[in-house]
Amino acid sequence: MSQNTPTQFVRWFRDSSPYINAHHGKIFVVSFGGETLADGLFCNLVHDFALLNSLGVKLVLVHGTRPQVEERLQARGASLRYHQGLRLTDDDALICVKEAAGTVRVDIEALLSMGLANSPMSGAGIRVASGNFVVAKPLGVRDGIDFGHTGEVRRINADSIRQHLDAGNVVLLSPLGYSPTGEVFNLSAEEVATATAIALGAHKLLLLMEQPLCRLADQSPLRQVTTHEAHELTAQGAITESLVPHVLAACEACRAGVDRAHLLDRHIDGAILLELFTRDGIGTLVSEAPYEEMRPARISDVGGILDLVGPLEKSGILVSRSKERLEIEIDDYLVIDRDGLVIGCSALHVFPQERTGELACLAVHPGYRNERRGERLLQAVQERARSLQLKQIVALTTRTSHWFLERGFESAPVDVLPSARQLTYSPRRNSKVLIKQLNDPSTPGERGPRAEQP
Repeated sequence: MSQNTPTQFVRWFRDSSPYINAHHGKIFVVSFGGETLADGLFCNLVHDFALLNSLGVKLVLVHGTRPQVEERLQARGASLRYHQGLRLTDDDALICVKEAAGTVRVDIEALLSMGLANSPMSGAGIRVASGNFVVAKPLGVRDGIDFGHTGEVRRINADSIRQHLDAGNVVLLSPLGYSPTGEVFNLSAEEVATATAIALGAHKLLLLMEQPLCRLADQSPLRQVTTHEAHELTAQGAITESLVPHVLAACEACRAGVDRAHLLDRHIDGAILLELFTRDGIGTLVSEAPYEEMRPARISDVGGILDLVGPLEKSGILVSRSKERLEIEIDDYLVIDRDGLVIGCSALHVFPQERTGELACLAVHPGYRNERRGERLLQAVQERARSLQLKQIVALTTRTSHWFLERGFESAPVDVLPSARQLTYSPRRNSKVLIKQLNDPSTPGERGPRAEQP
């Protein structure tokens, strides 16, 4: 994100402040592959870890070792054997796994210890804790295949990890697990991260991936998805096969109590910061409940609605509404809530004697237009009107009559308005009146994504 002027920087910093406050004291578990250490981007990632630590985030880092293990196996002339996507770990492979895990862990600890005065790590003073926090068990024999020293997580020693986090340490976990009998098992880093996030009740699980992000059929990025939607997309084959394990891991974490999981392309410099400190992020957010939802407005939304419609009222697009009026009429309103920000709203004012509703205050935040949010608000208002058995809805507008005409409205004279509404009609404003009959439950006019507010 480029901040070319002091004003832009100040605005960005102010916009990030709610997230700085929200993340302070929270537990984040971050998983990344061994490939991450092989290029120059890892130093930037370490700087981002240091920044999160300085902002009071409690960090658990889980690293992978796949390329390092494969390099050692090849040097020994050993063959790489997999079954069902899992490496078979024989005695020779286990030696390579332990060597690779030790080397990678030491390298990461060294980078987290940097403190040069002219570097972003200056004064960071990060303390790293690692240990036998993961209890594992063998995968055993499956389909007649003995997986040897490949294992799966049995239990996470969450209390010990919390003690280190509460002391201000960053906890670093390798993809190794230990059994009560003293055996060592080769584990999946992503499985360790997911199990750790669940055991700690982490606020976030961040999975840094080697693959590009999930995309929809039209190749637009999949920015947020619920666990239910993610499973449906996976079943439909709409998610690239190589991304499915990451998506399922994120779903497992969220369904087990982790607030949110984030899938990030680790090749994007600053991906973690962009995801955590901007409202729209840069990756794919997975959550049990919708990140963005349309819902009935509450009194607490009045401030957000006023902030949304204020610029439109000043420009004359919408009629000015007082805070008191909004509070009285709040039950008439729907809002689109995006992580606590009201980015869209609409109202249905009902005139029961004429069985007519007025669609009013339809507005969408400028940063979120052209994605059919206005269309969704209109459809929701129509559904509400039909549920109240209204015959028709009317709308008054000065600048966007075409948007309504494209969606099944027709121009009408002022006298079609309910009598009480005619009394408040302003000839000076000279708004155009549009009307739509509700006897047809379909919603015609699905074209024209522009001009999302009347």
